[in-house]
Amino acid sequence: MAVVESRTTGITASAGAAPRPWRRLARAAALVGLMTLAAFAGGFVWFVGRVPTAEVVLDRDADGIVVLTGGASRIADAIELLASGRGKRLLISGVHPATTSSEIAHLVPDYQRLVTCCVDLDHSAINTVGNAVETKRWVKDRGFRSLIVVTSSYHMPRTMAELARQLPDVALIPFPVVTDKLRAVPWWSSAPTARLLVSEYLKYIVAQVRMRVAPASAPASLARDGGSA
Repeated sequence: MAVVESRTTGITASAGAAPRPWRRLARAAALVGLMTLAAFAGGFVWFVGRVPTAEVVLDRDADGIVVLTGGASRIADAIELLASGRGKRLLISGVHPATTSSEIAHLVPDYQRLVTCCVDLDHSAINTVGNAVETKRWVKDRGFRSLIVVTSSYHMPRTMAELARQLPDVALIPFPVVTDKLRAVPWWSSAPTARLLVSEYLKYIVAQVRMRVAPASAPASLARDGGSA
């Protein structure tokens, strides 16, 4: 009787044990998962380190200025740069189709003449890829060789990557607009800011992958689907 019970127990134990190949596969999958998580975390730390937390002081002027719509103070800052002689003309990229130059001028009454004479509106771009494509067209038409880039600080890494892809021979000078929240408190102490940075980091990864497989002159369909600002 004891022999039968012992054999039965042995059979049950053998049946319940996972085959060795599956154990190795599970360990390999866990290792890959840990490595992926570590790479993501390390990349995120690197990305956050590239996001400015203070406004910069420009040490040079440029032929033109481009500002990407999306942040409350981006356009005002770009127009002030234009007024101070930092560039010859300003492109506001990603403007709503119904918005006119007169409406932009009314937002900055001190610079209405400047907006009328020296500001161009791009109504075509609806995301960062489109911003870069339309900026390239504007820069080439104007014959500019240098460009001040104005956008939010968290959006600057992706913007610079997209513009550098489209304009490899143009000097790009970043002018990040830093939000009060990002300037005042560490990003990890604010859940909304942390989510914003993680979201932007994921978009940056997608953009880097796409730029390695897509041509620099993105077609219209890709510009529409390339990710928002």
